[in-house]
Amino acid sequence: MAAWTAGRQKLLLHPAAKPLVFLLCLAPFAWLFYQAFSDQLGANPAEALIRATGDWTLRFVCIVLAVTPLRVISKTPALARFRRMLGLFAYFYVVVHLLSYSWFDMGFDVPEIVKDIIKRPFILVGFSAFLLLTPLAATSFNAAIKALGPKRWQMLHKLVYLIAGLGILHFFWMRSGKNNFNEVFVYAAIVAALLGWRLWKHWSRPHQPAHGTKAVSAR
Repeated sequence: MAAWTAGRQKLLLHPAAKPLVFLLCLAPFAWLFYQAFSDQLGANPAEALIRATGDWTLRFVCIVLAVTPLRVISKTPALARFRRMLGLFAYFYVVVHLLSYSWFDMGFDVPEIVKDIIKRPFILVGFSAFLLLTPLAATSFNAAIKALGPKRWQMLHKLVYLIAGLGILHFFWMRSGKNNFNEVFVYAAIVAALLGWRLWKHWSRPHQPAHGTKAVSAR
């Protein structure tokens, strides 16, 4: 078992690991680009592109949330080195999602986009998630961590759970028109499980002694 864990660590720390993960993360976008270029997105290519990029945004948010549980459960600390890249790809896909909506649905008509965001709750919720994700992407770099301080940086990045919740709500309202909630429930279950794991780990930690007191050692 120890040899298998060491092997995983060595593989994830290999110099080629990050470029490979980068290419895997970019693959959905490349495939969508190819489908759009070759006219394979169906009868409504704009809707297909908007929905696909939204799906991939939510998938990457779930993947980012899964990094820490997988790292701890599998005893593979090297997984943490991919979290920043995965988070930035979540932001990349939400930007493409927003651009696809703004371009193909609204023709970059800013006043009409603003009206549509205000008028339709599911778009307002999705746009709110994008706004909250923006500072997380902007502070994903070492200089930002140093400027904010580790504690404030960690507090800021806990917004990812709120963002995931807003993303699921956005998806739920969008699917409510067709009364198709199967995928919504899958994402909701994944996020709930990951959040539950975090809460369980938090509450199962030994409580630290209060400031100015000493812990009593067990005998």
